[in-house]
Amino acid sequence: MSTQKPLDSSSPQAALLIGALGVVYGDIGTSPLYTMKVALSGTSSPDVEHILGMLSMLFWMLILVVSLKYVTCILRADNRGEGGTLALMELAMRGRPGKVRWRLAVLGLMGAALFYGDSMITPAISVLSAVEGIGIVSHRLDAWVVPIAVVVLLALFMVQSRGTGTVGRLFGPVMLVWFLVLGALGAWRVTEQLQVLQAINPIWALRFIGDAPWETFLALGALVLALTGAEALYADMGHFGGPTIRRAWFALVLPALVLCYFGQGALLLSDPSAIRNPFFLLAPDWGLIPLVGLATVATVIASQSVISGAFSVTRQAVQLGYWPRMVIQHTSAREEGQIYLPRVNWLLLLAVLVLTLAFGSSDSLAHAYGFAVTGTMLMTSLLAFAVLPRASRGVRRVAWLALITLFLLIDVLLFTSNTLKLHEGGWLPLVVGIVLLTLMVTWKQGRQRIHDTLAGDHQPLVSFMESLEAYPPTRVPGTAVFMSMIVGTVPPALLHNLKHNKVLHEQALFLTIEVADEPYVPFDERVRVERVSRSSWQATARWGFKQEPNVPQVVEQIAQEVQDLNLEPMQTSYFLSRQTVIVVRRLPWHQSWRRHLFAFMARNASRTTRFYKIPPNRVVEMGMQMEL
Repeated sequence: MSTQKPLDSSSPQAALLIGALGVVYGDIGTSPLYTMKVALSGTSSPDVEHILGMLSMLFWMLILVVSLKYVTCILRADNRGEGGTLALMELAMRGRPGKVRWRLAVLGLMGAALFYGDSMITPAISVLSAVEGIGIVSHRLDAWVVPIAVVVLLALFMVQSRGTGTVGRLFGPVMLVWFLVLGALGAWRVTEQLQVLQAINPIWALRFIGDAPWETFLALGALVLALTGAEALYADMGHFGGPTIRRAWFALVLPALVLCYFGQGALLLSDPSAIRNPFFLLAPDWGLIPLVGLATVATVIASQSVISGAFSVTRQAVQLGYWPRMVIQHTSAREEGQIYLPRVNWLLLLAVLVLTLAFGSSDSLAHAYGFAVTGTMLMTSLLAFAVLPRASRGVRRVAWLALITLFLLIDVLLFTSNTLKLHEGGWLPLVVGIVLLTLMVTWKQGRQRIHDTLAGDHQPLVSFMESLEAYPPTRVPGTAVFMSMIVGTVPPALLHNLKHNKVLHEQALFLTIEVADEPYVPFDERVRVERVSRSSWQATARWGFKQEPNVPQVVEQIAQEVQDLNLEPMQTSYFLSRQTVIVVRRLPWHQSWRRHLFAFMARNASRTTRFYKIPPNRVVEMGMQMEL
């Protein structure tokens, strides 16, 4: 007899599993609210073959795309334990040559840009689909659906600045109740129509495809709604780990979702008129109002997941140099991942409210939703094609190639099916994606151009400092920390200080901040210091793309490693170059519009002192103009 203790809610493993339910599975867990209704919306009275064929396709999409692709395979493509489109992009780019590296970067940025479209649509469609349940209670309440949804969304975004730590503790238990209710309602309806279980047989899906191939292709654009949130499995891997995510999926989430979808199918077999809202009609009359309340709470949790995801993706983009510096506020003293970005939050709120008011129902938003989801999934598969087979040899490599080719084929079918709905709302995430991709590429290329210009104009640091040691200017007490963009070159701030102030501090530290292609850099590997001359040092500090640079912290670390260097806070001054981008007006507009765009982004970036957490009263900024 086994002596293993049963899993209780107080054990760390149980806490992780319940936490994963709230953070990872909020989005995909609320998909039953609208998937079957949208998939069968074109059929006023679906027959047995139609219902079983749709259910069979939906079931096998959950198995192939979520269970096999994401849970089993993609979770293996981790970047030091972290997942997500940008983490996978950095992993794919590692060790690649220039042109291939840039193509992979564009794929990753496209996936990230489409994720923002997902982050805009998920709160709107989820909350609308939940509140629409009041229309089942009484059609007289239909007019209140949009106003109530707007109030819920306003409340959700307004509390973001307070952090999700306290509320987040409730997410897991609430979603546990949600999945148990989904499974129970579905199982109850399945027992009334056991023939619905035939849909597990893939023959029904193949027969449906053979009888109506074009209708099947169109149906894929709706059935993909059952897969929304699959990217969250990968993106949130760093929070919970692959094993926890897999256990939660196979032990609870997948069975609950399958039972709920099959329960809706059983209900439609008994009562085809239930097509008007097969999810809420699963419940008995007495349970309808509580189910609407529970669904509303569950959709708020699903919305919170994508909002937090948008914050995280933006921070990664900033750290990797694809987005201007932004104000990042920590909402927890213990959890580094709990952050709040004011600009992102209010822009998302504005976009979500516009979508809610413009589309007015979950059915109308479903077409736009599918395009964003399938686009992100396709980018993930393309990047995985560049990562997973590379780490294997022989038969294992062939197996990976075959699997990812299968995933690509499925993703292409899902994506192309949704492109047919561009005119019905799919254009929205496409436009958002193109705009954001343009902004990110413009910022990256603009920064690279400035870097190349500075590298071409700068003098070697060692020879310059040795000349200053031989013919020293007036030396003043204290230590100057010069923030340098390029290692081993003289920073503009030093030249401006010598030119205008005609002095040099007794000691000088040249500090360059770099971002690694991995999520976290250990503390003991963060700093590398070299002596340049008798009174100057060059230091390079590296942070991971999920960490935030903290210059005073790294200066304190350097002080502990280099005993000769005086870095007492009251005797240390920071010198920075504040670059003002000037656009050359000789070029015609069609050749210079991206330069104007970059200049606009540069003007609105957060100040260097705030981003690097440097005390403003210890900073001297030296202005310089850069022509583009």
